[in-house]
Amino acid sequence: MTNQGIGQAVRRKEDFRFITGQGHYTDDINRPGQLHAAFLRSPHAFAKIKSIDTATAAKMPGIVAVYTGKDVAVDKVGGLICGWTVKDKKGEPHKAPRHDIIAIDHVRHVGDQVAVVIADTYAHARDAAEAIDVDYDVLKPVVDVVTALKPGAPQVHADVPGNLCYDWEFGDKAATEAAFAKADHVTKIELLNNRLSPNPMEPRSAIAEYDAGLDSTTVYTTSQNPHVLRLLLCAFVFGLPENKVRVIAPDVGGGFGSKIFNYAEETVCFWAARKLRKPVKWTSDRTEAFLTDAHGRDHVTHAELAMTKDGKFLGLRVDTKANMGAYLSTFASAVPTYLYALLLAGQYTTPAVYAEVKAVFTNTTPVDAYRGAGRPEATYVVERIVEAAARELKMDPVELRKKNFVPPDAFPYQTPVACVYDSGQYAKAIDEACKMADYAGFPKRKADAAKKGKLRGIGFCAYIEACGIAPSAVVGSLGAGVGLWESAQIRFNATGTVFVYTGSHSHGQGHETTFAQVVSDKLGVPLDSIEVVHGDTALVPMGMGTYGSRSLAVGGSAIVRATDKIIEKGKKIAAHLMEAAVDDVVFEGGNFSVKGTDKQVPMAQVAFTAYVPHNYPADLEPGLEASAFYDPANFTFPAGTHIAEVEIDADTGVTTLVNWVAVDDFGKVVNPMIVEGQVHGGIAQGVGQALMEGVVYDKESGQLLTASFLDYCMPRADNLPSYKVGMIETPCPHNPLGVKGCGEAGAIAAPAALMNAITDALGTEDITMPATPLKVWNVIQSRHLADAAE
Repeated sequence: MTNQGIGQAVRRKEDFRFITGQGHYTDDINRPGQLHAAFLRSPHAFAKIKSIDTATAAKMPGIVAVYTGKDVAVDKVGGLICGWTVKDKKGEPHKAPRHDIIAIDHVRHVGDQVAVVIADTYAHARDAAEAIDVDYDVLKPVVDVVTALKPGAPQVHADVPGNLCYDWEFGDKAATEAAFAKADHVTKIELLNNRLSPNPMEPRSAIAEYDAGLDSTTVYTTSQNPHVLRLLLCAFVFGLPENKVRVIAPDVGGGFGSKIFNYAEETVCFWAARKLRKPVKWTSDRTEAFLTDAHGRDHVTHAELAMTKDGKFLGLRVDTKANMGAYLSTFASAVPTYLYALLLAGQYTTPAVYAEVKAVFTNTTPVDAYRGAGRPEATYVVERIVEAAARELKMDPVELRKKNFVPPDAFPYQTPVACVYDSGQYAKAIDEACKMADYAGFPKRKADAAKKGKLRGIGFCAYIEACGIAPSAVVGSLGAGVGLWESAQIRFNATGTVFVYTGSHSHGQGHETTFAQVVSDKLGVPLDSIEVVHGDTALVPMGMGTYGSRSLAVGGSAIVRATDKIIEKGKKIAAHLMEAAVDDVVFEGGNFSVKGTDKQVPMAQVAFTAYVPHNYPADLEPGLEASAFYDPANFTFPAGTHIAEVEIDADTGVTTLVNWVAVDDFGKVVNPMIVEGQVHGGIAQGVGQALMEGVVYDKESGQLLTASFLDYCMPRADNLPSYKVGMIETPCPHNPLGVKGCGEAGAIAAPAALMNAITDALGTEDITMPATPLKVWNVIQSRHLADAAE
């Protein structure tokens, strides 16, 4: 058998069906007799609903039902919840105002659900929704965190004074203040981490079907974690036993975090299907996606770094205001707190770190996890201020970083912000990146560019992230409402083929290939004989889904544990077949053998014997399958260095990426080709944020001004260079695969690397993301005017 196991660049098994149009997505599913839902959405950012007249809409062709929030309230349907409780500086839980699945008294952002129409076709439903007459008392909105915190600002929720969800702190304040008191130099920086729209290729979709005979409901939906969605629907919204609800997430066309959450639309479909005893389907259009998919980022931050005169870091303090939007989304509270502040130590030995975070409600779409979820925001703060410090101290940015890196012999390394880093070679990564980027040759390239009237800059980002979001005991103590383990089941068939059931879920990462490679490597089964099953709560007993680059570190580790159980049982069967003692049987390369002899039995024969037990140990039950749960002992900590080199046209402000180098340490790599693809995609998202992407609301009306691809610019192929990607492997010491996670690294590292390059070229820190040509041109012009004035 050709080696297709761990470490091999195997082509993705699932790609054939995707590139030939044979994928099976939620919108492809149609159930007999199904109805269609269309939502009437608020055109106002903030308004009181005085009355809703649905009479005309209810009489239109094909209409089955028209429901408002009051109909939902009559059925005592619970609201959407936030599943992570964050306590403020006083130890009080965060403010979590009710989030109804259809608004009742007030709408709080443009796109908020006001009513739903159920009809025989989507066109009929859409037409009727537009015929609903709503009398609004329009109120003045607030859309940015700075304004929302000012005295007299509009109050998004009457029961949340000052729009403050929580005022939270983390780290040792006294130690940090002491560090600043003895500092020779303090670098200060103001940063804006711009709001992003996730924009996966496949919009959200849901279809719910009620079976009256079984009193059960099946929901097909675009979810990254179907088991968690089932839990939320059952335990918190409808009060149903979980055995009466099945959630199926088929192929999912991208998520980037936005499909983790429990949304109003799928919940309404669930409720309406049970109420009408008919399947109810809804699929978002792209404008609805811009209006209602949870957004990402949106931080305003002031940071200060204390140093000795020779550049040794003494302390970091950070003050961040984080926009939550109009309501708390499923995991929103954790993103700017425990997924953010715990990474503010970066790759450095900074002895004291203190962070304050104010989470703020505004009249905007809710904000939650988006690729990286808190880690990109933390990295942006750390790596922008480190680069600024190097410039102020007139030190080489590489040497300043290396002076403060955690050394290789210090692991496991206890940071001042709770995390214990597992392993790493930070100096090796930055040295390799500098070599690949020809950093030594940059001054000449800069001079050559200047001769052509171009501005050239180079920027670094030495990032670290926490992946494998767990362990359960830790996150539970921090307020998480769920455990963050993962499950796996491996089942042999009598013919030697294997089913792998995983509680993780794929939305483009290649799990069907990677997980199969792990099983092939461990059990010696050909890749084509392994089928990976996920995304169905009726087939996979339990699961926690996909986010935080946890799939391989946590889900893959559960699979390894299940393979170990398979091997242990297989040894007993093989020992019986070979008439040997179990302790003398070893397993390697798909074969059981007796030590010191030439006796061996292949795994396929063991599997057949397990299901046809004519010659079988008397005290062993038939069958060959095993289940396992894995709850990790720690996070994993991928790290690396990205270097961006840019050239700016001073006449137009256009920034061109001329070189990009990424050297990442993801621990053990299962499939190098898939990992490199993940790095490429992540960099593209980070470049998008730094150069062109940004959600914009009108400050007066609260209207979303970037509600289509005409207004919201996404990166294209000609915006990106050919990346140079390198990898070093420092295995994670506490999971059986030695893996760390790779899915978010590019999106975490890219914004800081690129903005450091742009500010290097411009000679100023005074520019915010996205660094559009107009912004860059304005900075250049202002500097020209300043030079002329001198």
